[in-house]
Amino acid sequence: MRPEIKFCGLTRPADAAFAASVGASYVGIVFAGGPRRVTAERAAEVLAAAGTGPQRVGVFASINDAELEVTARKAGLNVVQLHDDPSAEDVASVRERTGCAVWAVVRVAGAPLPERARAMFALADAVLLDARSDQALGGTGASWPWAALANDVRVALGAGRFVLAGGLTPDNVRQAIDILDPDIVDVSSGVETAPGIKDHARMRAFAEAVWG
Repeated sequence: MRPEIKFCGLTRPADAAFAASVGASYVGIVFAGGPRRVTAERAAEVLAAAGTGPQRVGVFASINDAELEVTARKAGLNVVQLHDDPSAEDVASVRERTGCAVWAVVRVAGAPLPERARAMFALADAVLLDARSDQALGGTGASWPWAALANDVRVALGAGRFVLAGGLTPDNVRQAIDILDPDIVDVSSGVETAPGIKDHARMRAFAEAVWG
């Protein structure tokens, strides 16, 4: 079964509309800081352009964001994506507070896969594996060692859902899918001309590579 696609770090309505037009299942907005960060009001405007097809994902740095619930409501989110190594309690709390599905991010530096990944696969609605960086929580364009961790991921996954992120591009996403067989592939910087500015030709090429 082919994986679903999430285009993340959207900042412009035209990019959200294009993501929907090429079949994205998820469109993502960043509230966690960095060059792609938008306000809840801007997020609502951008996400509205995607129509009712894709699920709306909001990326948050921490459960301690006092505005998380308000932001999720204003932006009309379906999914809250939690970075900064969320705990089981964080996942349960956010799900209860927002009524959204919760994706827990596990950041990967190398083998072995962090032990907490197994627990997160059992608790969260999905686990997003991304490359660990000292510079940012995500959107760095860095990848992690797919082949070295493929068996670890299969063992930890169980019946959970797996989102693959970190350094994906139209040129390497097919290889990553063949190695890891994710449920969802998540791209941001790999289809950009600048942070938050998506290249529609690269977005189309990414979708074609996933489904070709």
